[in-house]
Amino acid sequence: MSTSSTGGPKRRGVLFDVDGTLIDSSYFHALAWWQAFRREGLDRQLSDIHRSVGMGGDRLIQHLVPDCPDEMQEQLKAAHGAVFSTFWPSLRPFDSARDLLAACSDAGLAVGLASSAQERDLDVSRRLLDAGTSIDAWTSSNDAKESKPAPDILLACLGKLGLEPADVVFVGDAVWDVKAAAAIGVPTIGLTCGGISEAELRDAGAAEVYDNPRHLLEKLESSAIGRLTAGTPD
Repeated sequence: MSTSSTGGPKRRGVLFDVDGTLIDSSYFHALAWWQAFRREGLDRQLSDIHRSVGMGGDRLIQHLVPDCPDEMQEQLKAAHGAVFSTFWPSLRPFDSARDLLAACSDAGLAVGLASSAQERDLDVSRRLLDAGTSIDAWTSSNDAKESKPAPDILLACLGKLGLEPADVVFVGDAVWDVKAAAAIGVPTIGLTCGGISEAELRDAGAAEVYDNPRHLLEKLESSAIGRLTAGTPD
């Protein structure tokens, strides 16, 4: 279990998705998948790919290429990873992402990065965030059998933090984030900076929606995270 600055355990926390939520990477992922599909002779509309980003790679492929052979799935995932790595120098954290993590930590909340990204991609994101001790735990695709919208990665992050679903709020940018959290009864704060509209996030069940990390940080006290620190989460 993570501990507070006073040495006691952190009894509540916030889980954050990373891609499209803290790091401006959703469209780079969509383009990398588009190029991967094209390499295999598959023509998929870029907008459809973008709306599938947030799923794990296996589920994204199954969603866009039903009955895809196992060998092709592996080739597609490898191609996506290779293309996406060429975009690493272009990745940037969203404005105030680091400050948002710090504010949650300073409020006595455990902070977890509930990401299903490949470990090497997550390492890049963590270096970009440069959040230091504000982050108590993180996950990658290695930590869960099933990817979003299954809740496995959130449960893995909760396990690392020593918290229960009733103790946390989740912050994400995709419909799949909202569905994964809802599966275990965790309320989601949606951010539209990943390119998914407020209406879509609310229709999926998001409790609140903000523009980006900076907007959430500005409204933190009145948000579900603020109520969590007061001990009255919705």
